[in-house]
Amino acid sequence: MIVAGIGCTRGCPAEEIVAVIEAAQAQAGCRVDRLAAPDFKKDEAGLIEAARWLRLEMALVDSAAMQAVQARCPTTSLRTLAETGFASVCEAAALASSGGTLLLARIAHARATCALART
Repeated sequence: MIVAGIGCTRGCPAEEIVAVIEAAQAQAGCRVDRLAAPDFKKDEAGLIEAARWLRLEMALVDSAAMQAVQARCPTTSLRTLAETGFASVCEAAALASSGGTLLLARIAHARATCALART
């Protein structure tokens, strides 16, 4: 199973989230089976709509689980760290949700990021 961890700014449109997921799939040569995002994004309309468009389950990952995998995240965004307390939201969400290994490190579009992990 391939999990796409997603990070995004507040109000990020679904189209941009879908675009970053599609770019990640193309780069890794695989198809995503599930989306994962931090639970503090549970009401983010763009994430909810992107999951619906792609017909994928959205796993919400709690802060403790994301913190537990931070040492395994190869990317550090100082801005994201200052805003969320996580060096890489998308990598942490993908790793924590999959329980597996990182397949594709963070890729970024203007307002959304995506990382892929394999169970």
